[in-house]
Amino acid sequence: MNMHGLRRCAAMLLWLPLMAWAQPRAWLDRDRIAMGDTVTLNVQSDAGAPDFAPLRGDFDLSGQTSSRQVEWSNGSMQQRSLYGVALTPRRSGALTIPALQVGTAQTAPLTLQVDAAAPVTAANGAAMAFIQTDVDDDTPYVQQSVGVVVRLFFASQLASGELIVDTPAGASLQRVGDDRTDVRQVNGRRYNVVERRFLLIPERSGTLRLAGARFNGRSAGGFFDDFFGGGDGRMNATGADRTLQVQAQPAQAPQPWLPLQGLQLRYTSAPSTARTGEAATIVVEAIAEGATRAQFTDLPVPDLGMAAQVFAEPAQYEETFNGSTPRLKITRRYSVVPRQPGPLQVPGPRVSWWNVRDGSAQQARLPDLALTVSAGAGTVAPAAPPPIDTDAALPDDDTRIAATDPIASGTPSQPWPWIAAVIGLALLWLLTLLWGWQRGRGGPSMRGATRPPGPPSGPEASEGRGSVAELRRVLDGEGFDQVEAQLCAMAGVPRLEQVIARLGDPIQRRVLQDLQQVRWGGQGEPAPLRVRLREAFRDGPHWSGTARGTDTGLAPLYPQRRT
Repeated sequence: MNMHGLRRCAAMLLWLPLMAWAQPRAWLDRDRIAMGDTVTLNVQSDAGAPDFAPLRGDFDLSGQTSSRQVEWSNGSMQQRSLYGVALTPRRSGALTIPALQVGTAQTAPLTLQVDAAAPVTAANGAAMAFIQTDVDDDTPYVQQSVGVVVRLFFASQLASGELIVDTPAGASLQRVGDDRTDVRQVNGRRYNVVERRFLLIPERSGTLRLAGARFNGRSAGGFFDDFFGGGDGRMNATGADRTLQVQAQPAQAPQPWLPLQGLQLRYTSAPSTARTGEAATIVVEAIAEGATRAQFTDLPVPDLGMAAQVFAEPAQYEETFNGSTPRLKITRRYSVVPRQPGPLQVPGPRVSWWNVRDGSAQQARLPDLALTVSAGAGTVAPAAPPPIDTDAALPDDDTRIAATDPIASGTPSQPWPWIAAVIGLALLWLLTLLWGWQRGRGGPSMRGATRPPGPPSGPEASEGRGSVAELRRVLDGEGFDQVEAQLCAMAGVPRLEQVIARLGDPIQRRVLQDLQQVRWGGQGEPAPLRVRLREAFRDGPHWSGTARGTDTGLAPLYPQRRT
């Protein structure tokens, strides 16, 4: 290959990371819905808004949204835009979401399964209200999350009402999310629909009876209510019972026991290079069909031994429904800080689970990541010491004697300079004893010069208990608990609340209050908060100057009693 070809290859290699970043990504919040339901299509891109026109052939479009996301990855801030649109299918079957044009790139096509609407029949054609119940698995395993959807159909506006779903014996039942509303035609009549979702978790094997939901309410009244015989305004409905056959946990199932309908893992950030002493960010995303947050364990943390430190941030969870099946999305961010240059292999995560659809043990896994680690900016390879020539370095015997023995050199030794130095040191020692004795008696210049207990404020506090460089290292590559510990050490206090009280910068106080919310309140996003922490503390903490006492030179108001 000639020199021109080599340059073209090198240019392509340099552009590959940018091309991967610019590639837009599209996904659906559910991949299976019933006819009449709505699904959300999301497109993430940094090249402008997508063209949704190709979707109008099979879908009705509504509720378009857009937002901007900021991410901190491998030491740099990157921005992306997120576009969303609600799709209502016009027909049932396997529908294809075509590739959408976004700038000069295209998204990958997607598939949406649209089931025909389940036949909904009322007790009679004039029913004011009735209930339909869907269960996503009639033969679940013990401790499997079962999605239950209860739909209330009512023909007129409600003035009041109550929908009751009893918890069955031998299982737990928990309501999930907010109610969804819709309008449907049943037997030629228009009904309002309220859809409520539950999670049912069987606690023992055997037959499980789920009693039908009950509704008691009163309509707002009107001409059609009187015409159809509902003049008193009362509306009552009871759904049909459902019976489930719960299976026991198989003996060959992997532990911990994790029954799911599906599990997918993928990297959303997977670097190929790193630097010693600096954090390389790896982000893993898991999609678990048929799981809840309480049921799913955290994604594992890779063990790199002495080759690198790994700091894992708390996982982020998002619970939704795919039709009547619960879906859990888990996102976890890892910061890998290599200790030495060279190749570094990061093991891919592995999660064992039980497939409830075909009754088999499976394992979801991602490939290992191979990182090329180079020396960081502050790393200097130790130089080998120069060889020592003993013959050249050491003089001959006569020269050594002349240099070290005053008698051999012919110059008589003079002891008087040494005697004078000893006398001077003795005088200094006596003066020091005299000064200490005067200070112990509490001379006037020291009275009132009391210093309150507590940490010093100002730059010396940071220098005594941790440098700004150490704080920057913690902010770059360690968890939020280490950040809190480092700030407390620099302030000389045990709690973060005391650090906040000692800061004089309102921006630094605010970002630490947000840090408390993320760590203990579960509010906010860790990635943007880390960016704000780096910005606020890039030149160290800004302490207030009110924590140090001063020497007034006055005697104390109440002198201490001598004993």
